[in-house]
Amino acid sequence: MPVLRPITEAEFAAWRDAVIPGYAQEKVRSGDWPPENAVDRARTQLDELLPQGAATRDNCLFTITGPVDEPVGTLWFAVKERGGRRVAYIYDVVIAPQYRRQGHAARAFAALEQKVAHLGLEGIALHVFGHNQAAHSLYVKLGFVETDITMFKPIDAA
Repeated sequence: MPVLRPITEAEFAAWRDAVIPGYAQEKVRSGDWPPENAVDRARTQLDELLPQGAATRDNCLFTITGPVDEPVGTLWFAVKERGGRRVAYIYDVVIAPQYRRQGHAARAFAALEQKVAHLGLEGIALHVFGHNQAAHSLYVKLGFVETDITMFKPIDAA
């Protein structure tokens, strides 16, 4: 069963280097940001959310490990207030491509639920990009329900 263990400084540095361009790409793909400055915007947002890196208060960054303690992914959540409840808000969860579809994410979420309960939080919240159907399907299977949906329809200028 995967374990959520605190991310090391070296793992954090590698994760940060990967998450910035990855998040920028997702924001561009979703139509939220133009590509010209997306990486800079992603870096700025990450630096604002994690000013002390992995040691930032009310943030928990984990390495997800597999059955033989090999790193298979990462998970980051922050303790947030949502609708009058304290929840774990997942900012990022990634399973490395070679480990996907092997149950690691589902088992990591089961471990996360235990941690969240231990912290006295009332639930787990997250955002999923509309184009990420694989993640959306996983979250529904894990018991997440949609609470807000933003939609967009492009219109050709006449």
